[in-house]
Amino acid sequence: MKDKIIGVLMGGVSSEREISLRSGQNVAAALKQRGYQIRNIDIISRDCAAQLDGIEIAYNILHGEFGEDGGVQKILEALRVPYTGSGISSSQNCMHKVKTKRILEKNALPTPRYQMINSPADIDFPAPCVVKPAAEGSSLGVSIVKKQSGLGQVVSDTLAKYTEVFVEDFIPGIEITVGVLPLRGRLAALPVLELHPLAEFYDFAAKYTPGGTELICPARLPPEVTARVQDLAKRAYLALGCAGAARVDFVVNNREPWILEINTNPGMTEQSDLPAEARAFGLSFPDLVETILLTAAIEKY
Repeated sequence: MKDKIIGVLMGGVSSEREISLRSGQNVAAALKQRGYQIRNIDIISRDCAAQLDGIEIAYNILHGEFGEDGGVQKILEALRVPYTGSGISSSQNCMHKVKTKRILEKNALPTPRYQMINSPADIDFPAPCVVKPAAEGSSLGVSIVKKQSGLGQVVSDTLAKYTEVFVEDFIPGIEITVGVLPLRGRLAALPVLELHPLAEFYDFAAKYTPGGTELICPARLPPEVTARVQDLAKRAYLALGCAGAARVDFVVNNREPWILEINTNPGMTEQSDLPAEARAFGLSFPDLVETILLTAAIEKY
């Protein structure tokens, strides 16, 4: 691919724009180091076809809305430009956490019990629980509610800001995450990363503030639990039809892993999880970036 013009798509229109810019700059620098012809493309609008003119491969590092929900993928496929990451349908399903959970359930994969909420009057769910927007990334808008008396107000506040909201069981335990990607001819689950945020949970600040989370890789889990988590991560990746690199987030309670969500375009900042897992596996950051680039394709399933 070193004779191709590779557009590194970064920035975007979502609430994760600044993180995407950081990820994109790191990806572009790594590809330049490896001798690829790079064009940095700061996506500023959904109407971005003109910005993509002349590129032959797209390295999509747009996070959140438009970058991970099938939006930019539709444009790239219309332009017949191969791109990294999951295709349209997989991106749509993974970006919407309730659609993800329904597919996980259909495939007998463990995920916490949940309820979609259209108004506080709909609530039929016990605290402690977690209130989440259905289609946001980086834990934006997520709240842990410990008392039933406070649930209605949190749901009302969240609905005022986000279109779709759901609640799910709060499962205490160890927060972990597992990267999955095609590697050396097979689908590989990277070492399990254990997360210990200084905050109550692994929220936006904990993810992207230096020192906000202690990352332990490999996670301090019994070998049989590690093996089960990695197997579940690969099964979830396949069930959702993912492509390229994805990251599956879990909580482990009493050795039982529960799948929380799947991220189809993991962060590539200095604080991000996927690069930390790759290092533990023996992949340098440029190795990881190049591995993802080589998965680029069009018309993904």
